[in-house]
Amino acid sequence: MTIRQAAARAQVRAALTLEDYVEGVLSGSRAMLGRTITMVESRNPRHQELAQEILLRLLPHSGKAHRIGITGVPGVGKSTFIEAFGCNLIDEGHKVAVLAVDPTSTVSGGSILGDKTRMADLSQRDEAFIRPSPSSGTLGGVTRTTRETMIVCEAAGFDVLLVETVGAGQSEVAVSDMTDFFLVLMLPGAGDELQGIKKGVLEIADMIAVNKCEGDNDLRARQAAVHYRNALKIMTPTSPNWLPPVVMCSGLHNIGLDKLWEKITEHHGIMTETGELADKRREQHIHWMWHMLEDRLMTAFRNHPRVGDQIDHVQRNVAEGHLTPTLAVQRLMQAFQS
Repeated sequence: MTIRQAAARAQVRAALTLEDYVEGVLSGSRAMLGRTITMVESRNPRHQELAQEILLRLLPHSGKAHRIGITGVPGVGKSTFIEAFGCNLIDEGHKVAVLAVDPTSTVSGGSILGDKTRMADLSQRDEAFIRPSPSSGTLGGVTRTTRETMIVCEAAGFDVLLVETVGAGQSEVAVSDMTDFFLVLMLPGAGDELQGIKKGVLEIADMIAVNKCEGDNDLRARQAAVHYRNALKIMTPTSPNWLPPVVMCSGLHNIGLDKLWEKITEHHGIMTETGELADKRREQHIHWMWHMLEDRLMTAFRNHPRVGDQIDHVQRNVAEGHLTPTLAVQRLMQAFQS
């Protein structure tokens, strides 16, 4: 984008009112949907203030979608799976938003997950919307932007939200904490039954799907499914009313995705009937509040002028062993509070 184009876009955003954003999203305008999410993601204090006003207006129009978190080991085929799954849901009459929790690379500063080219067919569908949630290196940033983007997408009429993670770090727990259903994709015949995935990830899974079960992989997929069922037996389910199933599927050949969706809708029905879904979403709002507070406090702390004057010096002293981390924190807190 050229400087002139960027300036032109900034002028357009500046001319838009609160009503323009709200009515644009509710009408399903893709242009206004994108602009609203850009406003939500902005770190500009003026943009954040307007974004919160927009979200407050959109909140009553949200909350009716299936919120599904999806993770898996590298190479499991998440993108291929999500594309086939999303296209199937659209063919059944749903509108699908894919939100990729995208922890920005700490080396290059670029996105790890990439862009829509990973889901070329799905991105061409009018009923689909694909958006990464860049974190700028902080999980709190992911939590803030993804949660608020979910509200915007639901208000725009998307009734299935697929929240994808890279399958590394703590993003899985964060995504589980903002979705109704957490799906873990696994590979057939890739070694021991946990395949390097942390036990904690399986503990929060609502279903395990052994992907790539086509052709010669069928037998290995069946064996892997037995291993995962055995692993789940020693873990406490997330709900007393739901025992996480293990299914086999192939995103590449569109095998088993219909059964997988049936399980997800069955889970949604049970959780709704027992009241667990409503309770979970209330708890998620409380967690969201605390995540937001932590994010805002860290931003305020780092931007404090007295902290900024000392932080490099304090870090250097800690690195060289002249100052303990505990004393370093005390000095920085004193600077922040003075």
